[in-house]
Amino acid sequence: MVLLRLFSFLMGYVSLVVKGDFLEKFVNMAASRGIFLWDISRIGQDKVKVKVRITDVRPLRHIARATQSGFSIVERRGFPFLIHRLKKRKLLVMGGIVFLIALYVLSSFVWFITVTGNEKLTDAEIKKIAAEVGLTPGAAKWDLDPKLIERTIREKIPAVAWAGVYVKGTRVIIEIAERKLVTERPNKEPAHIVARKAGLIKEVLVLNGQAMVQEGETVLPGSILISGEIKEEVKPDPSNQPLPEGQEPPEPQYISHFVRAKGFVRARVWYEGYGECALTETVEKMSGKQRNSICIKIGSKEIIISGPEGSPYQHYETKEIVKSLPKWRNIAIPVEIRNVQYSEKIIERIDHGKAGAQKIAEAKALEEINTKLPKGAKIAERRLEIINTGRSEDIIRVKAFVEAIEEIGVSKTFKAFKEEKVWPNVQN
Repeated sequence: MVLLRLFSFLMGYVSLVVKGDFLEKFVNMAASRGIFLWDISRIGQDKVKVKVRITDVRPLRHIARATQSGFSIVERRGFPFLIHRLKKRKLLVMGGIVFLIALYVLSSFVWFITVTGNEKLTDAEIKKIAAEVGLTPGAAKWDLDPKLIERTIREKIPAVAWAGVYVKGTRVIIEIAERKLVTERPNKEPAHIVARKAGLIKEVLVLNGQAMVQEGETVLPGSILISGEIKEEVKPDPSNQPLPEGQEPPEPQYISHFVRAKGFVRARVWYEGYGECALTETVEKMSGKQRNSICIKIGSKEIIISGPEGSPYQHYETKEIVKSLPKWRNIAIPVEIRNVQYSEKIIERIDHGKAGAQKIAEAKALEEINTKLPKGAKIAERRLEIINTGRSEDIIRVKAFVEAIEEIGVSKTFKAFKEEKVWPNVQN
């Protein structure tokens, strides 16, 4: 079928309006004599519209007389008619040919250079090295040697571990991978482990330092959990003489050792989340249907090459891609190719019902909490509560409460700890 229609376009075809009382006989006789009719549609009680190749119009006259019918040509399409119209517009044809030749010539040069993958190196540094081997805007693509450009970039920029050069149309993409040097050194500066959030202590495991909290204590953000200051009591010399009667022993003396505290402090932390959902709501979604419209814009005039002039859908989204010719010696060429994509949207009204709306609201409340939970946290308890505002509403509101057990300790150097506000531990 596609080949037949393509052949019909090359040979030329017309649209006919056939009028008569024996239209079925007209169509059957045409088919029996090998005349191909397509896009047959009834436009009235005694009228049909058909398409037929131009070479079959003359034989149809005999069939029309035999069936007491008549027809008229309402549309002419195909390559022969296109050529006929273009003969009357020689300047337009010449302009189109000149435009295509110019487009082909300009597409044989590099106009855009893009650098990707660089983090520390700048685009200018890489483009400067590439320019030394001929990669500049306006360079002919047939003079480029991608392998030579890649090798030159690697040799002259030691920080580049790998380079790739890809020519795509009038754009050249330089993709690089930088060398990553590991220069991290362990930080041995003394530090505390402090609480980054409030919670109820569940477990304390000290690897280095001195524990400042116990299980069952409540802490606030900034409370010291494991101290980096270890105090050791100085024991009295056993050879000293016993104290006289009635004299109190001296206060114990301590020596402090400063270390970088290490350990794990797990606590019970509480979170709240809120979610709501209307009993009925309007939802927009994409249907998957799309139509493209391609046109050439010359100055203020647009010539549609293919597709509709506007959106064929009632509700839609548009995505427009505009490609323009680059400047030639600072002269802007006012020619653009616009590709507009129309995507159909379907607007539906969904009735969730009370149970469905409650389920959605609960999921939203829990999702809000999940965004707050740190990695590795374990949920110990979860509770959902419907909020009753006392008013008649078409919205279900839900609040979620989650108790999680998680690591709340974070290392802070002594200097950083002093600069921040410190909260005291709160005992239960």
